[in-house]
Amino acid sequence: MIDKKNSIQKAERAVLVGLVHKTQTEEQAREYLDELAFLAETAGAVALKRFTQKLLHPDSKTFVGKGKLEEIKTYITLKDIQVVIFDDELSGSQISNIEKILDTKTIDRSDLILDIFASRAKTAQAKLQVELAQYQYILPRLRGMWKHLERLGGGIGTRGPGETEIETDRRIVKDKISLLRRRLQEIDKQAFTQRKDRGEFIRVALVGYTNVGKSTLMNLLSKSDVFAENKLFATLDTTTRKVVFENTPFLLSDTVGFIRKLPHHLVESFKSTLDEVREADILLHVVDVSHSGYEEQLGVVNKTLQELSAFDKPILVIFNKIDRYEANTFDPWLEEGVKQEIMGELKERWDRETHGNCVFVSATERRNIDELRRTILDKVKELYKIRYPYKSEHFY
Repeated sequence: MIDKKNSIQKAERAVLVGLVHKTQTEEQAREYLDELAFLAETAGAVALKRFTQKLLHPDSKTFVGKGKLEEIKTYITLKDIQVVIFDDELSGSQISNIEKILDTKTIDRSDLILDIFASRAKTAQAKLQVELAQYQYILPRLRGMWKHLERLGGGIGTRGPGETEIETDRRIVKDKISLLRRRLQEIDKQAFTQRKDRGEFIRVALVGYTNVGKSTLMNLLSKSDVFAENKLFATLDTTTRKVVFENTPFLLSDTVGFIRKLPHHLVESFKSTLDEVREADILLHVVDVSHSGYEEQLGVVNKTLQELSAFDKPILVIFNKIDRYEANTFDPWLEEGVKQEIMGELKERWDRETHGNCVFVSATERRNIDELRRTILDKVKELYKIRYPYKSEHFY
């Protein structure tokens, strides 16, 4: 299983590396590196510097050019950097080539995300899902990652399989993947039975980009105490609570957050967790409207929902953190009437684009939460009337 003994340690000194290419602008590269820095912080590292390079496409051997690698190596030596983190997925040979030149541990965005999941997995199911994803990540990189797997110094990117014993035989890794899949299938069967035992309640699921406030809203709506903090992937395991609004009961679930460039093997491994999204009757899509790239984040989540065949469900878009949006947007001297006009235009725009299925709230300041509750209640009641007309009167 995954070794957690290195999860509590002094922050590693890191540098971040990204590319500007024909499908990724400078502005996007900066935003992606901002997110990568937050991921690094969540994993226990501090990013001291960022390196970017303009290339038509990544170098097949070293991802960036050798001149850029020499520049990175100079900085690494000067600042005693312990880990180099690339924003895009690297092949095993690329990792090996880069580490030979830099003589420093090198990981990519997928490896970093897997590391965070490994450190945050609490239940047996989550641990198995993360371990499966890690082996699936390693399998196509076996040929080029021998040195990568031999690292025994601990830290980010080493909380995975193969820390104490190097598994160089591809057959052994495949056998391990098969074993993990069988064990997860057993857990999936138990989870499916549990979901069936929930009866005929309408099921509502919170979805959204990571760190948009889903767990905080879960706590507000269900009056529960779900773990929430200002870090990425604070929630891995799905939490489900029975909620009653005005004598109308329903089940509310908090799910793992999505993120751009989410490793596909991680999505596959967390299939059973994401079944909560697939099987929900109503989705509450939470958006951090204060984030400069909130529209792209909204698009990432919508694309993921499409991949999960869940985009055709009733969706209520909850634009959270309007307090931060106002603080970021409005100058102190701005007249109150102008502020209301700007907010009115924003709400009108999204009201059109979501066909009236949106609410603007601040979970931390509890603004418009009553409106959110009323909107959810109306949607739940509507579904009860359609699905269970013979018993819907019991809820009113």
